[in-house]
Amino acid sequence: MNNSHWLDLDLKDCFTPVECGTTIMAAQFADGVVLGADSRTTAGCLVANRVTDKVTRITDNVYCCRSGSAADTQQLSELVSTLMWHREMHTGQQTLVRDVAAEFRDICYTSRRSLMAGIIVGGWDAQCGGQVYNISMGGMMAREQFSYGGSGSIYISGMLRDGYRPNMKKEQLVLLFKSALKQAIYHDSFSGGVARIAIITKDGIERRVYYNTSTGKAQAAGTDQDMGKAKKRRES
Repeated sequence: MNNSHWLDLDLKDCFTPVECGTTIMAAQFADGVVLGADSRTTAGCLVANRVTDKVTRITDNVYCCRSGSAADTQQLSELVSTLMWHREMHTGQQTLVRDVAAEFRDICYTSRRSLMAGIIVGGWDAQCGGQVYNISMGGMMAREQFSYGGSGSIYISGMLRDGYRPNMKKEQLVLLFKSALKQAIYHDSFSGGVARIAIITKDGIERRVYYNTSTGKAQAAGTDQDMGKAKKRRES
């Protein structure tokens, strides 16, 4: 008989490796935070959705990047968003980024045997400025200057660590994320679609989408220049 009978059977299941088919990242810059993610959702060997938005709104000043089970992370983000809305209604104050991260941490830890969710929280508040928190599977929370996760992150970890600087300009960080997501999409079969970028500062949020083309712009047929000419002809 195995002498490790003291180990809880449910806890044994937690040690089973799981796949997080995605690429997500977030980082602080001089004026706020930038979040990035690919848009492919996989179901085993099938692409279930190629344009998923994995950069999800929690409050007006806090967003999260989701990895793991799509069903788990969607339900989790909706729950935390509702809780933060009620808090804002009662207090009349802007939500703190760390409060959102703490809520994710508590739920992920309490439900660690049933949830498969890895979350990166990023946002800006008047108390601490731009902040990034990584909530790993199991519910551990850590504040970091930049964080990344998902299956595609193993291909770009060196690129991100070498290219990131704490006080980068906004466009420099966006360019780094755009390039890193493009590389992750190329190398990782679970990552794909478009690169979604969110920039959060004291002025609000700016959303961008970069296509997997040489220029990052939409290119259905021909060149971007040809598409621009066709658009002008339609408008005239």
